[in-house]
Amino acid sequence: MDFQFSDEQRAIRDAITKLCANFSPEYWLACDDAGKFPQEFVDAVVKDGWLGIAMPESVGGAGLGITEATIMMQAVAESGAGLTGCSAIHLNIFGLNPVVVFGTEEQKQRWLPPLLQGKETACFGVTEPNAGLDTTNLDCRADRTPTGYVIHGQKHWTSGAQRANKVLLLARTTPKDQVKRKTDGLSLFYTDLDRRYVEVREIHKMGRAAVDSNAVFYDGLPVPKEDLIGEEGKGFHYILHGLNPERILLACEAVGLGRAAVNRAVTYARERVVFGRPIGQNQAIAHPLAKAWAELMAAELVAYKAASLYDSGQECGAEANAAKYLCAEAGFHACETAVMTHGGMGYAKEYHVERYLREVLIARIAPVSREMILNFVSEKVLGLPRSF
Repeated sequence: MDFQFSDEQRAIRDAITKLCANFSPEYWLACDDAGKFPQEFVDAVVKDGWLGIAMPESVGGAGLGITEATIMMQAVAESGAGLTGCSAIHLNIFGLNPVVVFGTEEQKQRWLPPLLQGKETACFGVTEPNAGLDTTNLDCRADRTPTGYVIHGQKHWTSGAQRANKVLLLARTTPKDQVKRKTDGLSLFYTDLDRRYVEVREIHKMGRAAVDSNAVFYDGLPVPKEDLIGEEGKGFHYILHGLNPERILLACEAVGLGRAAVNRAVTYARERVVFGRPIGQNQAIAHPLAKAWAELMAAELVAYKAASLYDSGQECGAEANAAKYLCAEAGFHACETAVMTHGGMGYAKEYHVERYLREVLIARIAPVSREMILNFVSEKVLGLPRSF
């Protein structure tokens, strides 16, 4: 058992930290205020070849593991970019994992290099307004045609669809009343997001305004049969393969954001003088910050254990879910503590911690809620009866 990063892993963290240092807190504040996508940051990540950190070398990636990708994304968040910076590149890091695992060699060569080179942009179409976390209850359908499929239906919370020209889309190819198991009958596609057949409506939200979230309406989108990933009807199982890496990545993004918040709060607590002494000298300020630091440290260890298990090909569902839960909670407590440390100025945008608090709520809600994680642990780990 080794709790130390390798020299290569430390080099990844150092390189990402150096890249992110070119983007000041004011840059991220401006992006958030204006709802402006951080294209300059994404361009820098693409230029240095980081989008393909966990993609195969055969398509231009680095061929590294989820552990290395997690180190990268945690460093992005911790730099002060927060979930705005992470969300701008998050899908590229893990999102097309089903293509890597289940796609043909022709599909990999056709789809992945343009994505890693920043020539194409993808979004992820799974969630629907009437299904939520009940993914097997999706209604968006893919009707067969002589040359492929036609998509009809609606998706919700599709991030990046305002800019994307590609979509990884889960749709029903067999009606629900005609399948033996509710996990059957869903198929996975990676195809063009052709605006002649698609309407994208932005959802205005509390935080992360720089990366759009959308309701997407599909009205007869044609999909060639060559854009089907794997076998028809097995899309749900393909999506499951990418859930654990996503949970691990988001977990450490929350840790990184929590660390950024604690670092800012510590600096403020040292410099802010009230009643003739730095406020950090008061235990009512110091102890919550120390507690937040400890919670982040513990949660981070669970996340990297999950990443290590995944990269070694072992089962990691319990660990990945626990990591997502613990890291999101620790990140939230850290960001909340940072705001309270600043007092009234914590509510002011110029101190940045209010953005961190708004953004860290994403990690508690998506892509799976705290309650559903606890349901998973209750049933799958503890062996208790299923509650839903």
